[in-house]
Amino acid sequence: MTTVGRTGLVLLASCLAQVMVVLDVSIVNVAIPSIRTALGFDAEGLAWVVNAYTLAFAGFLLLGGRAADLFGRRRVFLVGLGLFGLASLIGGLANDPSLLLAARAVQGLGGAVLSPASLVILQTTYAEGAARARAFGWWSAMGGIGGATGGLAGGVLVGLLSWRWIFLVNVPVVILTAVLALAVVRETRAEERPGLDVSGAVLVTGGLVALVYGVVSLESATWTSPRVLGGLVAAAVLLTAFVLVQRRSRHPLVPLSVFRIRSVSTANVVILLISSAMFSMWFFVSLHMQGVLGFDALTAGLAFLPQSASVVVGSQVSSRLLPRVGARVLLVGGATLTAAGFAWFAFLTPTTSWAAGILGPGIAVSLGMGIVFPAVTTAATTGVGPGLAGLVSGLVTTSRQIGGAIGLSVLSTLAASHAAALTTAGAAAPVAQTAGTTRAFAVAAIVVAASALVALLVPAPRSAAAPEPARV
Repeated sequence: MTTVGRTGLVLLASCLAQVMVVLDVSIVNVAIPSIRTALGFDAEGLAWVVNAYTLAFAGFLLLGGRAADLFGRRRVFLVGLGLFGLASLIGGLANDPSLLLAARAVQGLGGAVLSPASLVILQTTYAEGAARARAFGWWSAMGGIGGATGGLAGGVLVGLLSWRWIFLVNVPVVILTAVLALAVVRETRAEERPGLDVSGAVLVTGGLVALVYGVVSLESATWTSPRVLGGLVAAAVLLTAFVLVQRRSRHPLVPLSVFRIRSVSTANVVILLISSAMFSMWFFVSLHMQGVLGFDALTAGLAFLPQSASVVVGSQVSSRLLPRVGARVLLVGGATLTAAGFAWFAFLTPTTSWAAGILGPGIAVSLGMGIVFPAVTTAATTGVGPGLAGLVSGLVTTSRQIGGAIGLSVLSTLAASHAAALTTAGAAAPVAQTAGTTRAFAVAAIVVAASALVALLVPAPRSAAAPEPARV
């Protein structure tokens, strides 16, 4: 097999893993009514079909990224595939609510191991430059496609087969990806292999889980409820303790000096801010199309196809321009285009058609995000030594996931409270819902515009020569 052929198959395996992990965040939403009927969930328990995955995924990402450095990237990738595939099989066969929730949590754990491992495999397979930029572009595009097509894929599977197939469909994909990985992915790991920082791993995982738990609880509770406040306070305590432990540890899970690499710290802030808005677009546009415009689930899924295509186009344009103009220009430009798209969305009305009010801004937001994703991944990983590749990949993915969870919960709470106030004042339901949505989009535009300003701090590209690895 030629080198080009092998690296192409490595890219395919990494992209299959990434699209599967992201798809499983959103594909469940359309199946929720069927799952409730089949397994007898109550309203609060049903929300945890989504949240169990989100909690485990966000909480274990840093640990998964570090494990890839210490124990071998291919080995950890295969472990993640095994966990994800087994949990998908159990979830598809589950006949009890608790069993399904347990399966979703293990799926999230598998995804937390799989996602950073898939990214660092690309980083160690492709040398810095145009080839790596193109690989990151495809990997980022798969994440966008997974988020955008979840509703469509779920609607097709539930409509033609049953809700169980939103889980079972993962099994053959996992098998195919594992076969590819065994055949073409070469094992790599950090040259130095210090012991795993167990106390740090427990603290950061607990802190991230508590943070996401407190934030996602906003969906059914208020900011002042014990559940929300308890989660946020626990997160603050655990994450503060984690920082203190990392400063004193001989072999920290996350060497704090990595944040002194300006490209790493700024890239993570950029992706945190953009992701907080990105996840909300799919959520609010889907609600508007189905709740106000009267689309069914399948039609709404099809209406997202231009956005999915725009993510792919943006990521490919970005990956080709990266070697020429550098990450900073693309981050600022992509974030600015995304912010403009959200500002355009803020003019949506209950009577605006899909073609007039959703198609244009949806393409602008998706195209901008497609431009940003390869650039932010490249910015965060350029110049980082191979011993920290998995950690930095885990940081990027963690920032993306935490940003998405926080942004969606905060913006949906903001939209719901504004809509409720208008409903109380006598506004019709479509008017109130649309007003809540447009307020959320206006805030999202401001947040993304702030990310464009942060992106100005990303270091400018050096000369064409390869950069020296950062010392951390």
